[in-house]
Amino acid sequence: MKNYLNFEEDIKNLESELDKLKDPYNQEGLSEVDTNKILKTQEELDKKLKEVYSSLNPWQTTMVARHEDRPRSKFFIDNLFEDFISLAGDRYYGEDKSVLTGFAKFNGQSVLVIGQEKGEDLESRINRNFGMMRPEGYRKTIRLMKLADKFNIPIISFIDTPGAYPGVGAEERGQAEAIAKSIECCMRLKVPTLAFIIGEGGSGGAIALASSNKVIMLENAIYSVISPEGCATILWRDPKKMLDAAKAMKLSAKDLLELKVIDEIISEPLGGAHRDRDLILNNVRLSISKNLNSFKEMSADEIFEQRKNKFLKIGRNKGFINNPENLSALDNKTNNFYQFITDKKKVFYVVVSVILLAILAFSFL
Repeated sequence: MKNYLNFEEDIKNLESELDKLKDPYNQEGLSEVDTNKILKTQEELDKKLKEVYSSLNPWQTTMVARHEDRPRSKFFIDNLFEDFISLAGDRYYGEDKSVLTGFAKFNGQSVLVIGQEKGEDLESRINRNFGMMRPEGYRKTIRLMKLADKFNIPIISFIDTPGAYPGVGAEERGQAEAIAKSIECCMRLKVPTLAFIIGEGGSGGAIALASSNKVIMLENAIYSVISPEGCATILWRDPKKMLDAAKAMKLSAKDLLELKVIDEIISEPLGGAHRDRDLILNNVRLSISKNLNSFKEMSADEIFEQRKNKFLKIGRNKGFINNPENLSALDNKTNNFYQFITDKKKVFYVVVSVILLAILAFSFL
């Protein structure tokens, strides 16, 4: 049974009509299939899909990103990689089933795969904690990322989470520290890292694994510091203002590419990734192959510097930086504002020194 969003009512009606036309059996028994009417209805459906999905507002995009039928991390892991060996445990506390992690082969090359997994049905979603990772999940990924770095193995992450788990137990076991350590680990790696935001990229739960050389989003995915409902509750004390919050947060792939927070957008089939899984699978496969090849000629230090510069450049397109392309050293000479402040301090010290000397001189008169 297909699931439809509240703005897809016309699409639902057209698809229901199309299914009836394709069925040679009806209430009166066997009937002749009207191919001309099928073609006409299919054209109407395609037109309606294009009309609706070409003008999605940010809240509707959020709903598509959360769609029940949207392909999850497990789907991509099962179909893109070979010989996947799932590894468990953080060696401190236990296993977190909300994240799938292990080594695999992609086009014959060894890779570490990390996937935040929400689950496919109610039972699996409860088992996976709806994709909300606990501290042991982040510590597991840190352990394996360090192992991949040691053996020069690229890392591919699939991000799909509403955020890190906010429960009391998780906080008692050091949720914030685990996320911070995960971000630090990602930034220190000297192997290529690719992060694919396939659904929701929520808060620190996402950035903990998305601090990568390349951050790539599916067309209808979202990536934000908080959910639109959470933002609306904090700012307006009204979760119903999620549309206003979603617009202000710039959480869509198009907005984030303009802001240079992400590096690439992967096109989705008309109507969302869930409508043609084979097509989205092929698009993601091509992106992985292209991006891994782009790092083949780079040394470990160059990969590290590229990632470092990428994040240091965010939000620095305008301001006091002369050369935003070279921020690694954070040299004071490149920062006019720092020079200005330093010069002001020097002037201040000179003036104060002169005043003190004058007071001292007058005191002896």
